[in-house]
Amino acid sequence: MSRDIQLKERWEKLVELLSNQFSQGEDLDLDAIIYLIGVQELGKVHRTFKKDEKLNLMHIAICRLLEPYGFYEFEHFDNDGWPHYKVKEALPPLKAGEQSVLMKEAIVSYFLEKELID
Repeated sequence: MSRDIQLKERWEKLVELLSNQFSQGEDLDLDAIIYLIGVQELGKVHRTFKKDEKLNLMHIAICRLLEPYGFYEFEHFDNDGWPHYKVKEALPPLKAGEQSVLMKEAIVSYFLEKELID
């Protein structure tokens, strides 16, 4: 099976799984899934977040997702328990479609690692 087909199948399976669990079956988009990963990584799942905190959660998720690719490195948790990352390597310029594929690939890898999908 080609890598692209496998990624597409895993992505669709993951979207269905997360959508059923978090949005009553309405398909979650890429940003919503990134947000959920940020909440998971912060570990404070039962609280309401302000708008700026939601952006920070998405940043945490992106850093965590791109860490295995060598773009970010975990630095520390602050006094409030929020993880901080440092940039190891700047992201190359990517077209919108390429960014989307990279993030989907990173998200699928994340959930494979967490053994939520196979």
